[in-house]
Amino acid sequence: MTHTVHPYSHRLGILRDWKSRWFAPKGKYKNVLREDILIREYLEKKLKGFFVALVEIERSEKALRIIINSSRPGMIIGRQGDGAEVLRKDIKTLLLKHKLLEGKVDVKLDIKEVKSAESNAAIVAQMIVEGLEKRLPFRRLMKQMLEKVMANRDVLGVRIFLAGRLGGATMSRTEDRKLGRIPLQTLRADIDYALAQAVMPYGTIGVKVWIYKGDIFE
Repeated sequence: MTHTVHPYSHRLGILRDWKSRWFAPKGKYKNVLREDILIREYLEKKLKGFFVALVEIERSEKALRIIINSSRPGMIIGRQGDGAEVLRKDIKTLLLKHKLLEGKVDVKLDIKEVKSAESNAAIVAQMIVEGLEKRLPFRRLMKQMLEKVMANRDVLGVRIFLAGRLGGATMSRTEDRKLGRIPLQTLRADIDYALAQAVMPYGTIGVKVWIYKGDIFE
């Protein structure tokens, strides 16, 4: 039997780096991991619709650094930069409320811009979710997204997979479309993968996106 592996974790240490980078002494690992999960869940809810591609977390003894990669950084930062400061304080309050953050640890927030949004799987998945929640026809949406992604010079292949009550049908089904090629078995293939959920009145629709950007030989 074949085993389905996650395209990101499958390439950890080869092409990909960890999304959380820290080392916890014995006895503290559980709390630090819980802290990470809380931060990620909070940001996912808070920044819905801001097209966040990736949230990275780095730690040292005296600092906790959260790096948010988004294609709409201006919306997160705010006009005078007050949005980022409010978000930073909210995260600190959340962690203190759960008695996870030690008093001396400083919370830092960095916001980076994703240059090519259409070649990022997480952002493409969020765009599809947005379209589905606006009740756009799913087949047309998939076709448009495939063409939009393939229009990028660095993209060699894209696959979009939807599952759930498509078009409000009584029975759930799956729809799969691809353009170009997606070599999932090749470890040096730079494959970006994302999973998202569109919450509809009649149930959720799962969205999976794979984007292939060529092989890395370094």
